[in-house]
Amino acid sequence: MKYKRVLLKLSGEQLGGAKEYGIDADFMKNLADDIKRIIGETKVEMAIVLGGGNIARGTEVAARGVDEITGHYMGMLGGLINGMAFTEMLSGAGQPSSLMSKLQIEGATGAEPFNRLVAKRYLEEGRVVVLGSSGKPFFTHDSAAVLAALELECEVVLKATKVDGVYDKDPIKHAGARKYDKLSHGEALQNPNINVMDKTALSLAMERSLPIIVFKLSAENLKKVIQGKAIGSRVSA
Repeated sequence: MKYKRVLLKLSGEQLGGAKEYGIDADFMKNLADDIKRIIGETKVEMAIVLGGGNIARGTEVAARGVDEITGHYMGMLGGLINGMAFTEMLSGAGQPSSLMSKLQIEGATGAEPFNRLVAKRYLEEGRVVVLGSSGKPFFTHDSAAVLAALELECEVVLKATKVDGVYDKDPIKHAGARKYDKLSHGEALQNPNINVMDKTALSLAMERSLPIIVFKLSAENLKKVIQGKAIGSRVSA
């Protein structure tokens, strides 16, 4: 089944590319070029939520003495910084795009306050909507992605990762890890070794029967998953 409207979730670590910290501009540019081409070929409507771990990971700074809530806001700002950069890259590639944020930030970020109806209109017009964060502490960018997908009536959350799907244990550490082609939200929630999204995000997706597809990020895979082809692992009701 080809998807008409999708929510793409990208981690901050991916946006760092080969770097251990910060933004890999070449990686972002290549990804923006790929997304422009894929949208042109598939006519998909796409919203994107970006993590902020390449800039600041709230849980890590909180563990080293920063107030926990302050740490969460630092992580959100990291996602917004990535959003600023990626929106510019998309525009440079010739792909109309708009940056929106639930954080109350005014001035030089170029981000509009998130408005669900405006965002849906942008998607219908062919613009990519880049979303900075959940805007609230204690909610990860995974949770922000699921919430945004529901608000914008996306058919699926596409979580692009560094591995080719969901495994019963970490495939990087365990050579015998077994890949799931399909599993339920409940299975993913109940097994502590399965890493799809955090429990809040998964629970919300399960409650609303929102499917999540986890796949290895590449232009070819992204196009195939939008076309409804069997790529990665599908988590659904």
